[in-house]
Amino acid sequence: MIRVVLADDQRLVRAGFRSILEDEDDLRVVGEAGDGEEALRVCRETRPDVVLMDVRMPGTDGLEATGRIGADRELSAVRVVILTTFDLDDYVYAALRSGASGFLVKDTEPEELVQAVRVAARGDALISPHITRRLIAEFATRVRAPEPGPRLRSLTEREREVMRLVAAGRSNDEIARELVLSPATAKTHVSRIMTKLDVRDRSQLVVLAYESGMVNPRWLSGG
Repeated sequence: MIRVVLADDQRLVRAGFRSILEDEDDLRVVGEAGDGEEALRVCRETRPDVVLMDVRMPGTDGLEATGRIGADRELSAVRVVILTTFDLDDYVYAALRSGASGFLVKDTEPEELVQAVRVAARGDALISPHITRRLIAEFATRVRAPEPGPRLRSLTEREREVMRLVAAGRSNDEIARELVLSPATAKTHVSRIMTKLDVRDRSQLVVLAYESGMVNPRWLSGG
């Protein structure tokens, strides 16, 4: 059973999401919150697998709440999916830096919402290729002084190859095809990299790859 918390200041939005999710046998809404502070409290009480987190809420907003969840070791297993009615450009960089696992627009189709929760719960990133390209452009303008850090030295050369492909938006299946591996082996490499680097999910690998200088954003974007 995948346990979900809904954080949105609009009751009707929460009611709609609850109705969609609880129609599924493997999903259960265990709590709701109308602002970021309440979302933190509910997460600590219920320990959900996934939080659907609105960006704009009164008081503590979704980005701040996401950052505080990501910084709380007791909530390390919680995955946050950012909900927004706005264009994602304004939030991609900030949300990923805060620890979000991905993004959904509020008018997404019900089946896409259900699938997104399942994807986030298993630790995969909800970053589509077109969002990855926009993320690359954002990092190209923001990252000035890469900081390699000692953690990256623990990676093998094959793991570095895999991490670069993750940062380029490749799925496990695409990584497997490109490196002539089985999908299971590609998935194992990604899991080992996340363990070595102590990151929550693929989204955080993307951030670390750019900020460490392992991937050159201008090279990936054709610059």
